[in-house]
Amino acid sequence: MAKSAIPLGRTGIGYDVHQFSPTRKLILGGVRVPSKVGLLGHSDADVLSHAICDALLGAAALGDIGTHFPDTEKKYKNRSSLLLLQSVRTLLRKAGYTIVNVDSMLILQAPKVSPFVPAMRRKIASALGIHTSQVSVKATTNEFIGFIGRGEGCAALATAVIMQAPKRK
Repeated sequence: MAKSAIPLGRTGIGYDVHQFSPTRKLILGGVRVPSKVGLLGHSDADVLSHAICDALLGAAALGDIGTHFPDTEKKYKNRSSLLLLQSVRTLLRKAGYTIVNVDSMLILQAPKVSPFVPAMRRKIASALGIHTSQVSVKATTNEFIGFIGRGEGCAALATAVIMQAPKRK
């Protein structure tokens, strides 16, 4: 098939979930959110950053977060997920893509995260090398339904749009 002269946009989706643990700090979008519980996981368990990584990797058909940053690798133990986002940005650039935007949704019953959303947007945008206006972070509860509603864990969804980077002359 011939390549189009018009850059093609590509979309991806991402999802992540982690259970709460009283022995961890709560990190969401690279921001420490005051809470009596954090998220259990190999890295910092930042569900928001992980969902965004998967959305971006999926848009570029580059696999998933587990392929690139397996939880069997000691070098990722307790590592900031913002560093994983930076690595994904590098993978996208090497594959010839630029990020158009990221839209994300945190799903947790508590704590309230809306005061921390602006800082999350800034940290995610910085890690991805894009403007804050290209990053959306929203939050909702699960209306006390299921494991999230019972306060057992937290989930995140993300979508991303990428474009073929313009060819340099």
